[in-house]
Amino acid sequence: MVKKQTNTDVIMIGAGIMSATLGTMLKEVDSEMDITIFEKLGEPGEESSNEWNNAGTGHSALCELNYTTEKADGSLDITKAVQINEDFQVTKQFWSYLVEKGLIEDPEEFIMPLPHISLVHGKENVEFLKKRHELLSVNPLFEEMEYSEDPKKLAEWMPLIMRGRENNEPIAGTKVDDGTDVNFGALTRKLLDHLEKENASVNYLSTVEDIKKLADGRWEVKVRNLADNTLEFHTAKFVFIGAGGAALPLLQKTGIPESKQLGGFPVSGVFFVCNNPEVAKDHLAKVYGKAAVGAPPMSVPHLDTRYINGKQTLMFGPFAGFSPKFLKTGSNMDLIGSVKPNNVFTMLSAGAKNLSLTKYLISQLMLSKEQRMEELREFIPTAKIEDWDSVTAGQRVQVIKDTEAGGKGTLQFGTELVKSEDGSIAALLGASPGASTAVEVMIDLMTHCFPDQIKDWEPKLEEMIPSYGKKLVENPELLHEVQNKAKELLKLDEELAESK
Repeated sequence: MVKKQTNTDVIMIGAGIMSATLGTMLKEVDSEMDITIFEKLGEPGEESSNEWNNAGTGHSALCELNYTTEKADGSLDITKAVQINEDFQVTKQFWSYLVEKGLIEDPEEFIMPLPHISLVHGKENVEFLKKRHELLSVNPLFEEMEYSEDPKKLAEWMPLIMRGRENNEPIAGTKVDDGTDVNFGALTRKLLDHLEKENASVNYLSTVEDIKKLADGRWEVKVRNLADNTLEFHTAKFVFIGAGGAALPLLQKTGIPESKQLGGFPVSGVFFVCNNPEVAKDHLAKVYGKAAVGAPPMSVPHLDTRYINGKQTLMFGPFAGFSPKFLKTGSNMDLIGSVKPNNVFTMLSAGAKNLSLTKYLISQLMLSKEQRMEELREFIPTAKIEDWDSVTAGQRVQVIKDTEAGGKGTLQFGTELVKSEDGSIAALLGASPGASTAVEVMIDLMTHCFPDQIKDWEPKLEEMIPSYGKKLVENPELLHEVQNKAKELLKLDEELAESK
């Protein structure tokens, strides 16, 4: 039974942080735009955006060592770190605008100030971190970064980690006080609440079964209403697929050339959560180490202070694992179902290239709680097993595609925006840095997919994002201006964090 048929300007699939960000930006530049959002689950931000399903780092490359790559000659490439930091500055400007205009309230419910620390052990890793600090600290985006090899100084930065530690090998750390913890679940809910007040239609328990292009250039989206099991058909000039791990299968249904030779590799994970408030309050930072040899970048071990539902907690992980599901609420047939005639050789090539990764993921899956505790004790030597519980992290799907540099079946670790040539449909794939770079990603999308409107939108974009069209790294005065404004509007002062 067909329940209804509607026509709208924009359809978004998935009620996560990406759709919430794009919808909010589009409504600001064009308040008359008709936006419809479909979400399979009963609430917003329940998959990748949920606060229990991601690290909430506010990725800005302040402490994430995997964004600084070491070349064969020993030199370091900081290009990606600089770009990610710049992108997060753009995101914070947009959030500041929303708070300043009263479009969202109580920013402390979704963002908190928190030091970001990198910690390494061993002579080679210490040399790596020292070189990284030397290169980054002269960049305006990282000028506040401190470096130390002094155990006493490191103990001031992270007392829980240094307590009871035997200093029998070289150790070093960097620290930036201007980091954040972001509750993307809370932010998603705030943005979607605002969108509904702006007359956007947000439909829950609505799963998209098909997407096809009509003769007149519009897209028809077939939706099943899970509440009454009826079918709905909705058409729009533009469709955004922001459905996390489900984005790839939905993109494949469109049949656009850009969806060919694309595959996905799902990675699951487990975090430890501290159940002892006395232990949790003794650590106030996000501390990232280096990934084990053969481990995927998203498996970089980190000990994170988190603020969830107004409560300070402590998480460690992730312990990587494998599941064929593309979402936590997905199907065990997701991976097999994503293999198509046009990507089968890409997928097979990826499998052959990444046997060591598969072996690593299986070994992680087999770890007992005590074996995982041993990994935790590399961070917290005094950790007790009874103080920690396990929680399953969000499912991530890494993009597999053919590249010039990596050849056929190259596994991509990052966020990728796939756009049709005519700009009528776009999908966001991949994982980290993801949500932290959402605003910059959406500027890219709006520029490509709305070419006739973007010029008229630029004055509003410049109001929302003062650095629009500029590079903050090349404009230190503007950088400091927007940073100070963000601190004020987003209430990013350390006293607030400590009081929590």
